[in-house]
Amino acid sequence: MRYQRHLLLALPLVLVLACQPSLEETQEVASVTVQASRDLLAAHLETLAGEIGERNVFLPAALHAAADYIEAEWRRQGYEVERQWYETHGIECANLEVTRTGTRAPKEILLIGAHYDSVHGSPGANDNGTGVAALLELARMFTEVDPGMTVRFVAFVNEEPPFFYWNNMGSMIYADAAKQRGDQIHGMVSLETIGYYSDEPGSQRYPPLFRLFFPDRGNFIGFVSNFRSRPWLKETVAAFKTHSDIPEQHVAMFEAVPGIGWSDHLSFWRQGWPALMITDTAPYRYPHYHTAEDTPDKVDYETLTRLTDGLFATFLTLAGSGA
Repeated sequence: MRYQRHLLLALPLVLVLACQPSLEETQEVASVTVQASRDLLAAHLETLAGEIGERNVFLPAALHAAADYIEAEWRRQGYEVERQWYETHGIECANLEVTRTGTRAPKEILLIGAHYDSVHGSPGANDNGTGVAALLELARMFTEVDPGMTVRFVAFVNEEPPFFYWNNMGSMIYADAAKQRGDQIHGMVSLETIGYYSDEPGSQRYPPLFRLFFPDRGNFIGFVSNFRSRPWLKETVAAFKTHSDIPEQHVAMFEAVPGIGWSDHLSFWRQGWPALMITDTAPYRYPHYHTAEDTPDKVDYETLTRLTDGLFATFLTLAGSGA
């Protein structure tokens, strides 16, 4: 009877172990998940930079088609999409926003953004189709979790010249409205040109003097902020290093240094919020930057997929668990 009792006590454990997937099965599921994410990223890029192509106020039909595509994807994921309309150069333009409300701190916001316009004369695959593709995929991933703080995803319009730096830049319009609303933004992240990598010596360039301190191979992802945002930079980088094996380099620097403020994070600095840019360093590495050759075939999809997966875990850590 004693042995029968021990057998009965052990039976639930035996059944649990028997139902557990094997290592091979777990690896197979992970591989399928990664491939599905890669396929989605590639599909977004093919649509934005391939089918639609150059998209800006000089080609308003294409700009509106890109906005419609982003909205349709987010609605397909189950989000309600908010459009922030404004007019510039006689063209109606819109920032697009979706929100995953936090369960513990719903008023505190982690804001992740990317601009969906491309510069005049370029289909904008890496700049910034890669940022938008990652934004869409990250939003999809967040539908499967409950973050502690609110996570907001924003697709900004009109980041490229002639709007960059000025008040009719999409993210300037957005950040000003967010300030007037009293939004409590814990930190902002701009995904900017994140799809090109190289192990070739000399493939990475920098503003003056930076090359003395950073590697000459463009095989890393960069995290960039101003001095005021250094604590937010350190928090983000620490989380990323925990969740990704992609090499990273980070720096907090004067805003006037060329490249440091070259994206939508600048708009949030101006409103006093901590903000940073995640980038492959754009013109300091990418040979097709702002050219007609910035096409989907130039993107390193394997690294982009790994980066997006690492950023999801990073942002989930920053937002905290909803439990």
